[in-house]
Amino acid sequence: MSEKFELVKSFILDMNLHITHEDVAEELVVVEDEENGIKNLVIDCEDPILVIEQPIMPVVADSLALYKRLLQMNRSLVHGAFVLDEDGKTILFRDTLQLQNLDFNELEASIEALSLAMAEFSGELLTYVKK
Repeated sequence: MSEKFELVKSFILDMNLHITHEDVAEELVVVEDEENGIKNLVIDCEDPILVIEQPIMPVVADSLALYKRLLQMNRSLVHGAFVLDEDGKTILFRDTLQLQNLDFNELEASIEALSLAMAEFSGELLTYVKK
């Protein structure tokens, strides 16, 4: 287990996030804090970067309006972005940070940005599932 992975895990525990899964060989953890919109958040040490990614919802049907709105939402995000997975079937929140000089405040800000995005946009995003 790398020193960087240990540091990331210590930050996660200091943030009181619940680790639901850990893969030491892959240097990744899955965390949650459902009260703050964090569920199945993957935090993956892919030296030289830390990848932070959470599934948000499935894409029910291709929708120009949805894709346009995601880009508009991204403009207001403090960190990270709403993205599509490789298949274009799932909307994710994704952020990447440099591992080399990662500090607690930087990781915390990225995760808080996800919480804020979910608080602000989750209701609106759900309207696209119901269409």
